[in-house]
Amino acid sequence: MEKQIRSRIDSVLEHGRYIMGPEVGELEGKLAEYVGVKHAITTASGTDSLEIALRALDIGPGDEVITVPFTWISTAEVIAQVGAKPVFIDIEPTTFNMDVRLLEDAITPQTKAIMPVSLFGQMPDYDTINGIAAKYSIPVLEDGAQSFGATRRGKRSCGFTDIGATSFFPAKPLGCYGDGGALFTNEDQLADKMRAIRTHGGLERHYHPYIGMNGRLDTIQAAILLAKLECFDWEVQRRQEIGARYTELINSAQTRELSIQAPVIAEDNTHIYAQYTIRVENREALAKNLKEVGIPVAVYYPKCLHEQPAFAFCGYTWGDFPEAEHASRVVLSLPMHPYLNDKTIEHIVTTVIETM
Repeated sequence: MEKQIRSRIDSVLEHGRYIMGPEVGELEGKLAEYVGVKHAITTASGTDSLEIALRALDIGPGDEVITVPFTWISTAEVIAQVGAKPVFIDIEPTTFNMDVRLLEDAITPQTKAIMPVSLFGQMPDYDTINGIAAKYSIPVLEDGAQSFGATRRGKRSCGFTDIGATSFFPAKPLGCYGDGGALFTNEDQLADKMRAIRTHGGLERHYHPYIGMNGRLDTIQAAILLAKLECFDWEVQRRQEIGARYTELINSAQTRELSIQAPVIAEDNTHIYAQYTIRVENREALAKNLKEVGIPVAVYYPKCLHEQPAFAFCGYTWGDFPEAEHASRVVLSLPMHPYLNDKTIEHIVTTVIETM
């Protein structure tokens, strides 16, 4: 994509509109069309997207937002940032996503939003989540930072809930060359409010009806994303093919003595494999062995959020979320990007099996 990316960047350098230049609007139009919603609002990061959404929903001190403890810190960080309290519920052992069976019991009069995470590249059961949320008139905000491009029953991530949020961090399925993010909604008034909050609380210069922030995506990053969006459908397909090949090889090598749990795709879902994450009980030893032979691996995430000192005020202790806690101790992510070839995938899996 070098030629297309350089051409797009050069165009920005020529016109010099580095903040809110024409590429930003062009990208937002194409993102909204891709997801299948009326509005896409680009932002400076995935974290900013989540915070802007919470502020647009008027969530603040005394409010609660339900989410999961097995995720990157941004998910709960923004809840605390606006003065609200994160309320955690456990995850499913197979998909690593919110266990919807626990959701309704977590709702209180203070619950003002539900923020599920579409972890590692697939969505949770939004049909059930949205149904429960509607029963209590609670908005749903999807943290789709890792799932952009995935679908559920044919509908794309970030288009399934009241607000969808994603990240364009370089390591994400659609990544720019710095920080970036976006918000998605079908609600006109909510979209206008999020646009205003993104730009210091106003849509007109020198008129600020809201307390806002500087959360804009810069034009060069928009230009890069426009170039990369041209081949994103192909990259999505390749990620799915590579994930399927990984799973096929891992499952065919299973014995009673060797236990590796490959990712499970929920019914009605497609998986974008932002990370190809397996479960292994001897994670530390395996990770060390793989790194020694030149195969990079990563752990997302070695601790749950309720274990972090920053969230001690929530009052949770070890044992409150057994599935999330166990997952944090056994997950290991193998190399994943759209340009892996079969030979490399086979080498990785063979090495994993041999070094277990």
